[in-house]
Amino acid sequence: RWGKSGALKAREISEARGVDLVRMAQTTGLEPLVEQQISVVTNDGRLFVGVLRGFDQSSNVVLSDCQERVFDTEKGVEQVVLGLYVIRGDNLAVVGEVDEEIDSRIDLSNIRAAPLKPVVH
Repeated sequence: RWGKSGALKAREISEARGVDLVRMAQTTGLEPLVEQQISVVTNDGRLFVGVLRGFDQSSNVVLSDCQERVFDTEKGVEQVVLGLYVIRGDNLAVVGEVDEEIDSRIDLSNIRAAPLKPVVH
């Protein structure tokens, strides 16, 4: 259990070593994905695919070549081209890397699925 004193102790140790552990924890999750194709599921159930160009301390992400994939039980998956797109960090539910080779082999027009439901907290 860290508690308040443990968190303060960790900050003191990190400052003494010249390393900001809090900053490191915030950045290491997305840092390896920069310049890679990723998929993002938002809290409202939308799915975006694009190249991660950057992010900030609030986990706001910037995607280039972004497309929204809109699922439908009858029409298949529609891809809406968005181009350069920013998604607020507080709206991120899931972020993952995309295997571009596998993704390019998927015929989205043959996939039938209901749209994702919004995240409920």
